[in-house]
Formats: sequence, C-alpha cells, structure tokens
Amino acid sequence: MPALKEEPIPPARPVIGDAEIEAAVRVLRSGRVVQGPEVAAFEQEFSALVAGRECVAVNSGTSALQLTLMALGIGPADEVVVPSFSFAASANAVRLVGAEPVFADIEPGSFCLDPDAVAAAIGPRTAAIMPVHLYGHPAAMDRLGPLAERHGLAVVEDACQAHGAAVAGQPVGAFGAAGCFSFYPTKNMHALEGGMVTTADPALARTVRLLRNQGMEQRYANEIVGANMRMTDVAAAIGRVQLKRLPEWTEQRRMNAKFLDAEITGAITPPVADTVRHVYHQYTVRVPGDRDAAQRHLAARGVGSAVYYPTPIHRLKPYLGADGRPARVSDLRVTDRTAAEVLSLPVHPALTERDLERIAAAVNSLEVA
Repeated sequence: MPALKEEPIPPARPVIGDAEIEAAVRVLRSGRVVQGPEVAAFEQEFSALVAGRECVAVNSGTSALQLTLMALGIGPADEVVVPSFSFAASANAVRLVGAEPVFADIEPGSFCLDPDAVAAAIGPRTAAIMPVHLYGHPAAMDRLGPLAERHGLAVVEDACQAHGAAVAGQPVGAFGAAGCFSFYPTKNMHALEGGMVTTADPALARTVRLLRNQGMEQRYANEIVGANMRMTDVAAAIGRVQLKRLPEWTEQRRMNAKFLDAEITGAITPPVADTVRHVYHQYTVRVPGDRDAAQRHLAARGVGSAVYYPTPIHRLKPYLGADGRPARVSDLRVTDRTAAEVLSLPVHPALTERDLERIAAAVNSLEVA
C-alpha cells in the first residue's frame, strides 16, 4: 500500500478559533461595535507589552504610521529616513502626509536600518527616522536613538511585525516618540485588521485620538481636521483574545526557529544581534543562488515559502523618477542584494515536530539539487 502523501506546510497560518469567534459574537450582541469598551480595554491591556506606554487603537498598521506622522506635524517641508527593504506601507505613510521618504541601506544580518547609512542620509529637511523592526528582529535602537537625539529628530518605530520583540530588555514600541503596530491576520497576533500607536507623550496620544475620530473627543465638538480611522470593537475583542496567547505563541516561534537554526545547512540562516529578542514574524533565510528555483524545489516537497520583499520600495513605480529610474537614491547595495536572496520559511506556532523536520530536510536538499 503506498504511503499517504503529507499535507503541504503553509508559510503562515492565522488563528481564528472558538474564543475569537465567541468574542466577536459577544460584541455584536452588545450593540457597542465601534470604538467602545472593547477598544478601551484592548488599549489598556496592550500597554503592558510596551512598558506601560499609552496606547491608541486604530484601523490598521498603516493608519498608525500615518496618524503618528500627522500628530508630529510632519508634512510637505519634511523628509523621513526609512528603509527601502520593507513593505511599501512604511514609505507610503510618509508620502500620505506630504513628506518625502529618504531611503537608507540596511544591515546584512538584521535586515534593519544601518545606523551609519541613516547618518549619511540625514539632511537639513530631515524631521524623523522610521526604523522598521523587520521580520520580528528589532532595529539597532541603541544606536539609532542617540543618533536621532543628536540631530533633534523624532523616531517613529514601525513595529508592525515585532509584537514583543526587545533590545536589551526594552520592548520595541517603547523607544521612540511613538511605536506603530499592525494586527493584520498574518502577524504574530491579529485582530482581523487593526493597528496601535504607542507613546509616552500624553499630548501626542490625544492628538492621535482626535485624528482617528474626525478631530473630536466629544461628539460634534470637532477640534481639528481628522479622519475616520477608528478600530471596531469586534476587532478589539479578537485582539484581546490573541494578546493573551501572544507570549505562548512567541515562545513557540522562537523554539521553532531554534530548531531550524540547528538543522538547516542548505541556506544561510538568520543571525540575531546580541541583546536582542527576535520574535520571528518570519524565519527568513538567504538563498544566494537561483531563489525561484529553490522556491519551486521546496514547493515540490510540500514546503510553502514566501518572498518578503522581492522589489525594494525605491524600485516600485510610485517612487521612480520621471526617467523611470529610482529617484534620490544613495548606496542601497545591501538592500538590492538582500531583496534578490531572501526566502521566508514557515515558523508559525502551528508547526509540528514532523513539519519542522520536513522543512529542514527540504532546505538541506537544495545543497544537492
């Protein structure tokens, strides 16, 4: 009798269990469905993850970035230093407030902003630095923070992929003027959709609250021009369930990554900087050869994978100059090389020991393919 074929291993597997469904139904039955008591409770509970900072829930991670920049007064006269190796939302948020993203290169190990490249990118119009804690590995905040302080710049942390990550024991989202998180379904925890702004500045938090709700705290008492970027109570209720399980899921991700680190020889495994707590939103290896062929090879062996991100932001259409070439780009050689080599493997908490063995074996078979 032929052996049963094993199911393919997906690169990500969002959790929507009975507890999440029951939480959503409870809210729907309550009739309080937008920016009500569930949102307030979620903000309070999330604060424990960011060293007690004030939290403001919004409808997406992108909105969190955009509203933070607006609240800081960043606009058309300003530039913000960002990595090009990130999801486009990092730079889109800058453009959405009328400012200009200035792309700086990344470190080859962490995939995050290189402080030396950031220093070279700072100019007279620079108003802020936006480090992205990519794949769950924190940026070098111990160097970026002092650099920003010397130049009088705001730091806006894009922590959308890094819930619970830390540098020297200090959690991401608790370093800069503000931190911004996403609760999209593929993140380490989700709320179906949503975002959070974290800050130690009560005035900034209040401004973000105004901006998310048409510029008003009291109904019809509009204080500023705002938007509608509120979080629903359904999303918040699901986020509260997920937040309770985040520590367990994070440790499972870290254990899965430790197994893959020890077993994989067919690709370059992700290094982790000293004093850093990596939460492995993605387990991203480097494949210096033909990555597309490697991805097909893994798929044929039932191992899903994904490429985050095949095209750096500075090479995307909205960021090209009139001649069709990247505009205002400095040396981004590490970014370009990394975008051509990275491949993210499954690391999610639902993986079994057998799944991990299959992943490692499939990657190691690249050596002889």
